[in-house]
Amino acid sequence: MPSPRDHQPVRVRFAPSPTGLLHLGGARTAMYNYLLARQTGGQFILRIEDTDQKRYDPTAEQDIIDSLHWLGLQWDEGPDVGGPHGPYRQSERKALYQPLAAQLIENGQAFYCFCSREELEASRNEQKARGVQARYAGPCRDLSPEEAQARVAAGAEHVIRFKMPREGSITVTDRLRGDITFENRNLDDSVIVKSDGLPVYHLAAMADDYLMKITHVFRGEEWLPSLPLHAHIYRAFGWTEPEWVHLSLFLKPSGKGKMSKRETEAMRLTGQTIFVKEMGALGFLPEGVLNWVALMGWSYDDSTEFFTLEDLVSKFTIDRLNPSNAAIDFKKLDHFNSLHLRALPPEELARRCMPFLVAAGLPADLETVTRIAPIIRERMVTLDEAPDWMAFFFKDKVEPAPESLIAKDLTAAESRAALARATAELEALPEWTHTAMEEKLRALVEELGLKAGQLFGLVRNATAAQPVSPPLFESMEILGREVTLARLKYALGLLETLT
Repeated sequence: MPSPRDHQPVRVRFAPSPTGLLHLGGARTAMYNYLLARQTGGQFILRIEDTDQKRYDPTAEQDIIDSLHWLGLQWDEGPDVGGPHGPYRQSERKALYQPLAAQLIENGQAFYCFCSREELEASRNEQKARGVQARYAGPCRDLSPEEAQARVAAGAEHVIRFKMPREGSITVTDRLRGDITFENRNLDDSVIVKSDGLPVYHLAAMADDYLMKITHVFRGEEWLPSLPLHAHIYRAFGWTEPEWVHLSLFLKPSGKGKMSKRETEAMRLTGQTIFVKEMGALGFLPEGVLNWVALMGWSYDDSTEFFTLEDLVSKFTIDRLNPSNAAIDFKKLDHFNSLHLRALPPEELARRCMPFLVAAGLPADLETVTRIAPIIRERMVTLDEAPDWMAFFFKDKVEPAPESLIAKDLTAAESRAALARATAELEALPEWTHTAMEEKLRALVEELGLKAGQLFGLVRNATAAQPVSPPLFESMEILGREVTLARLKYALGLLETLT
């Protein structure tokens, strides 16, 4: 059911951990946050949750920022732009969490735990041996406040655990799954502050969401087991919970199981990736990626599939999200990318092709590429194909294999005679336009009693000399009279060697 909070200006956050490259699941979460914020005139916040120092990657935060910018998702508050609710890195907010943890202890809703790793491991192994659910069963939960404070004051190493109720249940509403009830007896006394004084995600994220006035929390389905703890923390402080929205998971292309590091490495070998940073290098458009990812978990209706970012802002609703997990389908990515390639104006498509042409060592210029763009965009799937389609336009000469110049069902001599007539007809044309060239050569096909594919294939191989090329006559017009005739005459010389 829709919530009134969906239509008021929302405050939403994307809060990644800087432990690696931004992947598709994170990109989708960020996008859904962005869409709801822009749709309601609210705020989209980027928060870096860097309390996991063991897995911290110093390059990951910049990758997150760069990847989101590449997708066209701009935030209103964040570590790089500031805002009224900063700092926006959890490692810089330690002073905000300490009094909250102290408040929970004072209210009897958290406790200091002095148990060693060995004691905890032994306790859990004993519970498993008895066939019961492993959970905290140490003595610290029942220590008197005075004794616990004395041990802390004496410098005893400790963590802080949330004191989960032992009886009753808690019911939490998820927007995609409805009310979910959890029995408290099955919940653990989870650590909320580590021995180094830094909070774990469970306390830090809830505190930050409250302090930053977050109204909706979008996150993956894998966080559902933590939902009762997070709701308990909110209610322990008497805070109003956000709208919880647990998104579907992305499965491997086979549809069997979540993506893993092994699969991502194998994908790279076949030119596929789930990492946003690598999408651009593979020739994908941010528009195509966003369209593809948006529809892995959301739909507008049963027929509409093409969406710009502006379309998504106007049409997105939480109630059209689908909780069913979705297999990553790279064929659909190719499909959406090709749709968005075709939608680009020639000048913009040319601009985006240029880096790939330059990387291929071609002396391409933007003006010529802009002329080529309209005749290849219906054939391209990704931008990295641009050199394959355009290379022959920017070469001083091409070198067709002499055998490729022999038309099907013709001898070398017959092929040379046909190509010689075509060259003469083109050379005599008063105007060098694709329509004039096509009209002249189609008439010649009739006169010579050939099939169009025979003569046109000869001319194509002579002028392009590559496996794929754009429409023949438009290509010849762009190549120009001088270059085209020079290539045709060079091909006649090659055919002469075969006769």
